[in-house]
Amino acid sequence: MKKNSFLVKALSLKALFAVLFLAGCSNEMVCSTENPCIIKFPHVTAPSTPKGQAADRFKELAEERFPGRVIVEVYPSSQLMNDDISLEALVAGEIQIIAVSLSKFDRLTQAFQIFDLPFLFPNLTAVESFQQSEDGEELLNTLTSRGFQGLGFWHNGMKQFTAPRPLRVPQDASGLKFRIMESDVLQEQILTLGGSPQKMALGEVYQALQTGVVDAQENTWSNIYSSKYFEVQDYLMETNHGYIGYLVAVNPNFWSGLPEEIRVGLEGVMDEVTAWGNQRSEEINTTAREQILASNRSELITFTNEDLAIWQEAMRPVWEQFAEGIGRERIAAVSSVN
Repeated sequence: MKKNSFLVKALSLKALFAVLFLAGCSNEMVCSTENPCIIKFPHVTAPSTPKGQAADRFKELAEERFPGRVIVEVYPSSQLMNDDISLEALVAGEIQIIAVSLSKFDRLTQAFQIFDLPFLFPNLTAVESFQQSEDGEELLNTLTSRGFQGLGFWHNGMKQFTAPRPLRVPQDASGLKFRIMESDVLQEQILTLGGSPQKMALGEVYQALQTGVVDAQENTWSNIYSSKYFEVQDYLMETNHGYIGYLVAVNPNFWSGLPEEIRVGLEGVMDEVTAWGNQRSEEINTTAREQILASNRSELITFTNEDLAIWQEAMRPVWEQFAEGIGRERIAAVSSVN
């Protein structure tokens, strides 16, 4: 019964996006100084985060290249809408660009689940190598027919666990309530550790940790610092066990409706911002880690390669559970670039 209800939910969501995609179709735009193209770009993170800085950089360069013809309105920190709403709004043509966590596309394609597999990517260099490979670039077009034309992948960073007690071995996570993003892979990851996964929006996590609604969470150094999770968590586990990244996407009909000069120019801007932002991501996370440790609010737990091998072995069943849906050849492609 549970499987059938999940299938109905997934099919209903796909049908909704199909309807919204058709509704979002539009004729070619003019984009002049009298009638500029307005590009609304909402996101859920703080302006200081990797995504926040990249979004602001895109606005800066786009308006600089096309003065008066292109206006980019950036709405950080869920000021306009959250990720779930922005997915529907993009397809409906209410907004023009998004940079949403890859995990959020879980109900539309299993392909992006590869980025949630625990301990598949050892670092951001490995992530980038895969994303820039032929297999990785193919993923940008996976959802075009559903209303999402991928323009690039933006990094946030590698994930660490935080908890009210030290998690030195996988068994230490047993019984804890973990906040996770909307992802079947992440849900299974926590279940495999013996924990209780709780799907929750980013903006709700601090209070949930503070009040005990959830006990623990996983995130990048950048998000742990900007959202102040280290203030309400006693221990930080430096595992680098997962990756948080974003699909930067536009509505294909909106994008193809732009004058060619502007469309090509903005694609060039996006390539520049992606390279710049992904480099900045590493710097921002390094600085955030240093600031968290300097606060002395939480204790850092580090791991040897032998320690991590125990965690990797414990998580391996998650790979097998999702291998068919993701594609064993994709997983093998990551291993080859690693």
